[in-house]
Amino acid sequence: MIMDGTYDNALVALSVLIAMLASYTSLRLVARSRISEGWIHQFWIAGAAVVLGGGIWSMHFVGMLAFSIPGIATDYDPALTLLSLGIAIILTGIGFVIAGRGAESFARTSFAGLTMATGIVAMHYMGMAAMRMAGTVTYSTPWVTISVLIAVSAATSAIWIASRDRRFILQVFAAIAMGFAIAGMHYAGMQAASFTMLPNETDSIRPSVSPSFLAILISA
Repeated sequence: MIMDGTYDNALVALSVLIAMLASYTSLRLVARSRISEGWIHQFWIAGAAVVLGGGIWSMHFVGMLAFSIPGIATDYDPALTLLSLGIAIILTGIGFVIAGRGAESFARTSFAGLTMATGIVAMHYMGMAAMRMAGTVTYSTPWVTISVLIAVSAATSAIWIASRDRRFILQVFAAIAMGFAIAGMHYAGMQAASFTMLPNETDSIRPSVSPSFLAILISA
């Protein structure tokens, strides 16, 4: 039987805020990297990757904690959950490195954005695969495609903006737009998912940690 889920609006709003804050902070760190040299330059790039990759991951799991299906409890595989975080950070960092100081090149910006988007999409669907529940998940191809296109647009825009303009007000607006785009990718991906409770299956999953506590921990 296909089950419909509901969202906690407060946690949804928190997930969007996390995406915006991560976007803004990463843009500021990339701006610092462009006026630095040597290991300091690499330090700021690494920081931007951790902030944006980790922020996207945090947004994803707070968004997942905002989602619940009546009668079905969920838990997460720790190894896949941590692997999804690592993929987001690593591919985001590679995207920033590819862009480098020469992101004025359209081809280079596009390739960097595609690399970063790959990390975002892989993180999302690996995070979905980490779910443990008494049911199965199937995906709608059109909505998956939409989520991928949103991720590519958001990542490419992030690279483009980070390489061109360091004015505070424009970075604020860029972070707001990126935050909505990152959250849009997540919720489009969730729209793609259909959850089916297995027949004659009892829900033996019990969350190992309180969802509310976990949401606070991830947000921090």
